[in-house]
Amino acid sequence: MTSPGGAGPARTETATRSRFRPELQGLRALAVVLVVVYHVWVGRVSGGVDVFFLITGFLIVGGLYRAGLRGGVDVLATWKRQLSRLLPAITVVLAAGIAAGAFLLPESRWSPTVRETVASLLFVQNWELAANAVDYAARSDAASIVQHFWSLSIQGQFYLVAPLLVAGVVIASQRDRADLHTRLTGTLLVVGGASLAYSVYLTVVNQPLAYFHSLTRVWEFALGGLLALWISRIEGRPELTAGARMALGWLGVLALVSCGVLLQVDRAFPGWAALWPTVAAALVIVAGRSGHPLGADRLLAGPLLRSIGDLSFPLYLWHWPILVLALVYTGDERLSLGAGAVVIGVSFVLAWLTHRFVERPIAALDVRHSLRTGLALALVVLVGAAGWFGVATARASVQVEAGSPTHPGAAALAPGFEYAGLADTDPATAPAAEVDLAPSLVGAPDDWSYHRGTWDCGPLQRDGVEMQFCTIPPPGDAPPERRIVVIGDSHIQQYVASLMPVAAQRHWEIIGMFRGACPFSTGSETDPADEGCTAFNAAAAAETAELRPDALLTLATRDVRPGLTESTPHGFVDAWWRMHDAGVPVVAVRDNPRPPFFVPECISTQGRHAEGCALDRHDVYPTLPPYAALPDVPPNVSFIDTAPAICEQDRCPAEIGNVLVYMDDNHLTATYAETMAPVFADHFESRLGW
Repeated sequence: MTSPGGAGPARTETATRSRFRPELQGLRALAVVLVVVYHVWVGRVSGGVDVFFLITGFLIVGGLYRAGLRGGVDVLATWKRQLSRLLPAITVVLAAGIAAGAFLLPESRWSPTVRETVASLLFVQNWELAANAVDYAARSDAASIVQHFWSLSIQGQFYLVAPLLVAGVVIASQRDRADLHTRLTGTLLVVGGASLAYSVYLTVVNQPLAYFHSLTRVWEFALGGLLALWISRIEGRPELTAGARMALGWLGVLALVSCGVLLQVDRAFPGWAALWPTVAAALVIVAGRSGHPLGADRLLAGPLLRSIGDLSFPLYLWHWPILVLALVYTGDERLSLGAGAVVIGVSFVLAWLTHRFVERPIAALDVRHSLRTGLALALVVLVGAAGWFGVATARASVQVEAGSPTHPGAAALAPGFEYAGLADTDPATAPAAEVDLAPSLVGAPDDWSYHRGTWDCGPLQRDGVEMQFCTIPPPGDAPPERRIVVIGDSHIQQYVASLMPVAAQRHWEIIGMFRGACPFSTGSETDPADEGCTAFNAAAAAETAELRPDALLTLATRDVRPGLTESTPHGFVDAWWRMHDAGVPVVAVRDNPRPPFFVPECISTQGRHAEGCALDRHDVYPTLPPYAALPDVPPNVSFIDTAPAICEQDRCPAEIGNVLVYMDDNHLTATYAETMAPVFADHFESRLGW
């Protein structure tokens, strides 16, 4: 598929021929070094990925524009060329990740890693992570070995769309090729401007989703494309002297290096904040070859950074899985300086080997053969992923009915409990060979309340706020006898699994309004600067007041973790008073403890009954719940104290009644939450008289 060109003026040298820019390789090198160093030693995001986006837009749009001037854009050939360049290194790293992950990763990471590996191969990893951000925004999932492929997925989507966009503009400019520059500039301004506006909006409303969303990143590619269209005219300006180029170059370099230090990139990006690294990179490109002895280009175009720039793609691919595997091996949250140096060194070696023995030999082939090689390697990845998925599915197939004799879960903590499962088997000491853990360690990451029941979710606009409005209708066609609204973050959403058996039995309807890291309050308790959370809470409260449900279920406490003091924030109480004024009863649930480690992995490495996987109850729970001492609790509020259903007298185990308590490092498994249903049923019956 080729877009035709039209008659036009003679092609100029600057319009039709790309000029090699050695400083671009240095800029790539600087960006990838920042990414690697920040990931390995700082544990933060640097802004280097945004530089990759801008450079990609600069090179791809520039090349497509020159193709349009020469006669047309061959869309299919462009796709083949880009795919043949990307696939070999990507598939080698993914295949190595499957092989290493199957042997080195804990079973609890298998299923997510398989899904994300396939998503990475199909260039949709960012959407996989975006979906997780929406469903489990407050979760602290251990990062997968392919999490970093989110940025490559967005780049791959750009490679798909950009040729079509430019080809369309070329077709529209058939009569006068001189119009191509103007039309393409206008198109990029409109598309980029809309993307930037959406990025700013979504970053405020839902930053975790915005971070991985493709449309919030389009403007970064568009900015690079605009720079490609105008760079020759900018460079011809008389004001751009050698001294000015030197100043611009160093300003860009210093701004880029300081970005990750001065900004909380992982919390503020993309939005307006992403202008910092992209504009910094643009300044470096505008500075170009300064001709000044002190110019930044002398550093960027030097042999060291140019060599690293040649390895930038495989280095980016390798550093993250090596880092994650090193963290799994050491069991640490951060690597020491020496261990980090080893990770970086190994990553460089693997990057060089990939560049030398994979990228260069395959690049020497024609496009057809290199594409076939890449597709063959992709097939190997798919076969490996399918095999790993089969093993993971078999390991995750433990299905038990919550509260069954062999898996009593929370019921095992009830006074006078007697185990009625396997003969002569105590659930506190039963070996895994006799009584399987439910859910299995492989299935734990997917054992979430949202995966239980029949949820019907859709967007709801309220007071200018867009949120998800979800319902679980009662069985049958009869109208519900009662309606319960659940508002808050994932820590109240997890208790929907406790509520569902009661609701189904008593013919109640459950309505959910959830936002990650945003418990129901009059403000934002997790991040006071999160205006989106504050707006969500106000809109959810207004919607609830209008619905007039029979009860509102929400959190009663927060900060149930070692080193912090459990509390009931004033914002919680103020929100309850608002419900009091609306005539809505509130059932406030005490939050669960949050271990400082990933529980399924702890069990995987230390064993099901290891003391190292349990918490000291006195480190997380005070003797009395914090709300017990509050003088201003409104009369419409009653409390469910979940502590006796999660912890023993002195400890909070990772496994109770042969049921895994935690799916990660702070959320209950849906299986365990379901075994807590009697606690909720008793409360509604004894306190509310239902």
